[in-house]
This record gives sequence, structure tokens and C-alpha cells, in this order.
Amino acid sequence: MKIGIVVYSQTGNTYEVAQKLEEALSKKGNSVKIERIHVADEKQRDLNKIQMLSIPDLSTYDALVFGSPVHAFSLSHPMTAFMSQIPTLQDKKITCFVTKGLPLNGTGGNQAIGVMKKICESKGGDVCGSGIIVWKKDREKQISKISEEFSKMF
Repeated sequence: MKIGIVVYSQTGNTYEVAQKLEEALSKKGNSVKIERIHVADEKQRDLNKIQMLSIPDLSTYDALVFGSPVHAFSLSHPMTAFMSQIPTLQDKKITCFVTKGLPLNGTGGNQAIGVMKKICESKGGDVCGSGIIVWKKDREKQISKISEEFSKMF
């Protein structure tokens, strides 16, 4: 299966998770590529004014993994803007993950995943899994768990 991992990562933490997912999914015999989202202005909050520096062609993939950090208790603005621009995700299997720094419930992880799922489903995608990585001491264990779960879905 040809899988695209589409990730926005401001500090590199979310990208690190994407790299480990790429490795796990490739070991299962999939063709996997990370597509990193870059924006012109990291501080821009108006979704209509966020300028993408690159827009990956998602039509070439059978399945997609979307990854983003949590910002201000929700999905990061760059990922929200990117996902909103996708014309269709019809017939694509999709998983989503977010990274966040605060370990407490109610600090945006579920909210961010909810936004990702809603956008994907509104464009015809089949969201079959999701996960939240809290950036703390046991993050390697969390990443391994998500990698294993996502590998079973594709």
C-alpha cells in the first residue's frame, strides 16, 4: 500500500513521530513517504491568510496519516488551513495523530483529533484510527504503541 504521512511540525517533535511511523509502516511492506507542511509565517492565525510553501499531492496515496501538534488547545492553524484546502479524500483510509506537551485531559488533544476527523470525513475519507502523544518521559512507549496500532490498520 502507498501511504503518505502528512505532517506539520514546528519544533521537530511531531516530525520525529512521523519518522518512527514511517519506519514501522515500511517494515510491514508499505511504500511510505513523509510529506512535510511548511508555511510562510508560523505566527499567522487567520486561516484564510496562511500561505502554504508546499502542497503535497495526496491523490497518489492509497492511505494517509495526518500529524500535527496541538496549539492553543486545538489543532494547529497551519494543519487546519492545509486540511481545509484538500479537495477530496474519497476512498482513502486515514489515521491521525497529534503531539502535545501538557499531560492533562482537556488540554486540546481530543479537540485536535476531533477537528482532523471532521475535516477528513467531510471530504469522504475513512478515518480508522487516531492517537495522542504527550511529550513526556514515556513518549517512546506511546510512539511504539501508536506505530503498532497504525500498522495493523494498513
